[in-house]
Parts: sequence; structure tokens; C-alpha cells
Amino acid sequence: MAHNILEQSIKLDAATRAYYDTRRQEETNTLPSEVSLLQTRNNRIATLPTTGLGFPATVSHLEHAVIPGLNLASLSPHYYGFVTGGSTPIAAVADNVVSAFDNSVQVHLPNESIVTEIEDRALRMLCQLLDLEERDWAHRTFTTGATASNVMGLACGREGVVRWHGKATAGTTTSVAKMGLVRAMNAAGLDEIQVLTTVPHSSLGKAASIVGLGRDSVTLVNRSDRPHLIDFEKLEEELKRPGVGSIVAVSCSEVNTGFFAAGRGDMERLAGLCRRYKAWIHVDAAFGFMARILAPDTNGEFKSIIDGSDGLEHAHSITGDGHKLLNVPYDCGIFLSRKAEGMDVFQNAGAAYLQTDASDIPSPLNIGIENSRRFRALPMYANLIAYGRDGFRTFLQQQIRLARRTAHYIRQHPGYELLPDWHQDHIDQHTYMVVLFRAKDEVLNASLVKAINRRKKIYVSGTVWEGQPASRIAVSNWQADEERDANVIAEALEEVYQAWQNAEGS
Repeated sequence: MAHNILEQSIKLDAATRAYYDTRRQEETNTLPSEVSLLQTRNNRIATLPTTGLGFPATVSHLEHAVIPGLNLASLSPHYYGFVTGGSTPIAAVADNVVSAFDNSVQVHLPNESIVTEIEDRALRMLCQLLDLEERDWAHRTFTTGATASNVMGLACGREGVVRWHGKATAGTTTSVAKMGLVRAMNAAGLDEIQVLTTVPHSSLGKAASIVGLGRDSVTLVNRSDRPHLIDFEKLEEELKRPGVGSIVAVSCSEVNTGFFAAGRGDMERLAGLCRRYKAWIHVDAAFGFMARILAPDTNGEFKSIIDGSDGLEHAHSITGDGHKLLNVPYDCGIFLSRKAEGMDVFQNAGAAYLQTDASDIPSPLNIGIENSRRFRALPMYANLIAYGRDGFRTFLQQQIRLARRTAHYIRQHPGYELLPDWHQDHIDQHTYMVVLFRAKDEVLNASLVKAINRRKKIYVSGTVWEGQPASRIAVSNWQADEERDANVIAEALEEVYQAWQNAEGS
């Protein structure tokens, strides 16, 4: 039976990739055609059938009324939006196995299944991949994505800050998890808890609102000349405010530019300040933590990138994403913490049917948000053992080289402008795997993202930089090929520019 399921999973993945190849040759590389979108919308079933279609008819419906309307974000190496990775073949096969067996990874029951042991092993191997000591990061789990991991980071940070201040002011243990936010903060002598950061991902504000701190608690402490970097004078002024607890959220690769907020020296300085003022350090390293696998770098090609991810061990908690540079299927996030304080937040309150024997492997429902959990660890486990450290390093090197080559092309193009301005002379130092740019002409720039994506050779994301529209290319698919893909990107951008010039001249 197991062999048959694996065989069918492999066939399904092969069929999916063959379908992608066919669609790429027939119409597009990244998005469904307008005709396909219209046809699938018209063929959707809008009302619940009384009897039901049955298995064969439903399969046919999925084939003709759903699949042609899906984009190729994960399958295509030329989809550069939203830092979307792409499932490797082995990760896709493993994910099919997950669906076939449908185990819920919630309680550690070693006599009934090895799912929790596989999850534990995958998390340990991730620590090894990132050069983080396993024993230092005992609170580790898979989440639904970086947003959920940021929620966990702020929840743990909130718990830690209140406890530390409570011990200092009242000499007692105060716990938000037990007492609630208002009572715990009153007992700890705190009027508010703030989140100090530089250029945060939007999910940080969302996480702050979910855990009861509020979006208004997010306060910027960045430098004016380099907004992704920490202004330590501003930071300390905020940290020393009386009656205010602080969580410092560090962006380990900022979402618009890919720049890093802090290296080892900054992280060491930050750790000292946070010890003094009883603040929690949370690092949002959704895709930045993978830079750690580039070391050692004998020729210095990736030195500044490695430096930017150095010092992560000084964090109290870290957010990571699996469905970005680790190239596993959606949805998969990673949360790591060095502190036990936060684990109380996620404990189930004594439900007898969820109890298990003491073990080195905790029940996942007691260390994370969800009680019911998909076996999302299996695709990660499969990827890690299939490609190893060298395989992931090769993927990332290709992605960075493609991004840098694209940045050089944009810098030299008469119609485009590489952002930010000061980055022009530092492409080969600071470019990670994100390229930010805009059209020099304001009219073209206003519709640039739509113009690029309409041609469907590549897909880019839109954003805002210094109050103006900007476009972003994020290279994160395991299939990235510097030579091939640089030419595809150049052709796509040149087509848009030439079409605009022709329209202007007519």
C-alpha cells in the first residue's frame, strides 16, 4: 500500500509539471489567460447540488473549471511576486503523502505514529542548517506561515516582558497567559507594551493587534538616511521610558529591498540594551535567515549578506518561512525561541484526552497556536534530506546571482531606475534576492506592474517607495537559473519599455 501511494504521488507531481510545461508552451508562463479565467468563472458551480455530482463528474469539473484558472506561482521560475518559493519535486511528493494519510500532528503519541518524531527531527535539522544550537532553541515548532510565527513571537515577547518587569518591581511571577493582559501589566507596573522596529512587514502590525498590543504600539526607531537600520539613540530613548515594556522586532531582510537591519555587532549591542531594560528581541527572518547557509564564503561574494544574518543567536525568538526559500508547499512557517516563558501561552488547560507521557518531544498543541495541525513537517523533512546543506546553498547562490544581474540590468537601462538611490554603487555587496525599481517616466511607472504582468512572461509585485509606486522582483524559486532567467526578465522589461515608447511616439 505504501509503495502504491508513493507511486501515485510521484505520478501526480509529474503530471502537474507536465501540465505546466504544456501551458507554458501554449499560452503563458505565470498567469492563466483571460480566456481561461473567463471560462473557469463561467463554469463554476454557484449553488449546492441536491444529489451531488459524484466522483468522476467532480474530477472532470476540477480539470476543466478549476485548474485552467489557477496561476503558476509555485511551478514557474519566473513568478517573482510576494517572495513565493516553489515546491521542489520531492516536497510535492511528500505533501501528497501528507494528504493521503491525513495525520493530525497535535499530541505526541509515539506508540501510535511517528509524526511528532519526524517534526522534531525536521526542526532539529533546520537548526543545523541555520547553524543554531539545537539545545538553545528548545521552543520550536511549525506554523501556518510567517504571520502566525510573528503572532507567536509577540505573544511570547509580551509574556517575557511582563514577567521580567513583574519580578523586578513586585518580586512576583506575573503571567499574561494566566492573569490576562490588563491584570498582569498592572501587577508588573506597566502602562503599555510597545513594539520597536525599523521597516516592518505588515504582518507585524497585524500580530500586534491580535495579541492585544494594538497596531499603534508599533514604533519606528530607524535611521533617516538608511531606514532599514536601527537608530540606537532613538531605540534607547524608547527603551528607557518609565512604565513601558518593549519588544524589539528586527527585520532580518526587509521586504521591499531585502536589506538587513542588523549584523553581529548591532545584535550584540541590542542584546546588551535589552538585558538592561528588560526587553524581548524578536527577529522576523522570514527569508533572511537562509543567508546563514552561505557561510563559509571563501571569495567574499556574499560577505555582506552573511554579515547581515549574523548574530541571530542573540534573539529571544525568530520567525521563519518554509514556503519561501526553503521551497516547500504552502502553508509552512517556522518559529524558534530560546525562552521557556513564552511556552505557557500555548498550554492547553488540562484537557484529559490530550495528555501524554513525559517525553523530550512536546505535544505540538502545547507549544503552538493550533490544536489540529497538518503534517506540514514532512515536506520540510523530505527537502532537507533530499538536498542537504549544499543543495540549499546552491539554490540560494543562484537566486542571489540572478537578482544581482537583474539589478545591474535595471541600473544600466535608460527607462528604469534602481532603488533606493544609494544602492546604485553597491549592487554586488548588498543585493540579496530582492530587486526594487521603478520606471523613470511617471506615467509609465504608475502602470508599470500591470504592464509587466499583463504580458505574463514574468510576474512582479507592486509596492510603494518614498511615496511613489515601485516594482519588486523577489527571486526565491529553487529553479532559478542566472543565465536563462536574466534574459527572460530583460526581455519582459524591454518589451514594456518599447511598447510605451511606441505609444508615446504615435
